Amino acid sequence: MPPSSLPKSSVPGSPSRAPSAPSAPAGAWQGTLLAGLGVLAFSGSFPATVFAMEGFDPYLVAIGRAVVGAVAALAFLLAARVPLLPPRSQLRSYLVIVAGVVFGFPLLSGLALDAGTSAGHAAVVIGLLPAATAACAVLRAGERPRPLFWLACGLGAVSITVFSLSRGGGRVSGADLLLVGALLAAAAGYTEGARLTRETPGWQVISRALVVAAPLTVPATAVLALTTEVRPGALPLAGFAYAGLVSMFLGFIPWYAGLARGGIARAGQTQLAQPLLTLVWSWLLLGEEVGAATVGAALAVLACVALTQRARS
Repeated sequence: MPPSSLPKSSVPGSPSRAPSAPSAPAGAWQGTLLAGLGVLAFSGSFPATVFAMEGFDPYLVAIGRAVVGAVAALAFLLAARVPLLPPRSQLRSYLVIVAGVVFGFPLLSGLALDAGTSAGHAAVVIGLLPAATAACAVLRAGERPRPLFWLACGLGAVSITVFSLSRGGGRVSGADLLLVGALLAAAAGYTEGARLTRETPGWQVISRALVVAAPLTVPATAVLALTTEVRPGALPLAGFAYAGLVSMFLGFIPWYAGLARGGIARAGQTQLAQPLLTLVWSWLLLGEEVGAATVGAALAVLACVALTQRARS
């Protein structure tokens, strides 16, 4: 893993040693590409959740997907013969990941979708996530992007906000507030996971986070499965499987690696493309309408993504 913008000694549990040289531009672009693969995987999360909730309770979908991911994670850890649990010195960071991406984001975003917001609308609100992740990177990971980066980040956030409000009739709904909470939770989990990935392979980070959460997710899933209405079908099962295997586990492997290699704030801006990808899947899979406003938002967001890649940390 190429050196990052943080000294190795600033990562919890790592030995004290002198900072390495800054990453080469090629490393930054590799990080961006890896993060982009994660974004592609995550872009199908909302349509998959919608399908899953056609047959399962939203709480069961939100928590049960972590159990599906934990089974895959446990298999990977056992096959690699690495410790199942993180070092005690890193436990606090793993608890942040659990709270943010295992519980917070899936639960809050799922409730927003259950409240009636469309997958496309949810996607554009969550499009503010790169700005929140960048802010967390500054506060927690010590990154200091140049002003050009913040200008591009702000323009992307404004573009997505205007688009979201235009589709919502100029009002902020309760579902929007749930989505804002979801993006804040995800930003905290992404930042903490990326910090750990600088010392530990990304697949091990998300795997151990799912294992740490298992004592809560497994019994909660069992109770929900027994006490809520379950209507399994092809689409609900497929959506549930995608949310558990891809959104909850496999997508985090390139995502965390990309954030660590390319810089949390900079590589995280690839997520500005996620709303556009989700809108495409929503149109293809759910039949949601895509109008001229979507085209305008797509052009604005892609321009902002290109601009962030010109800014160096």
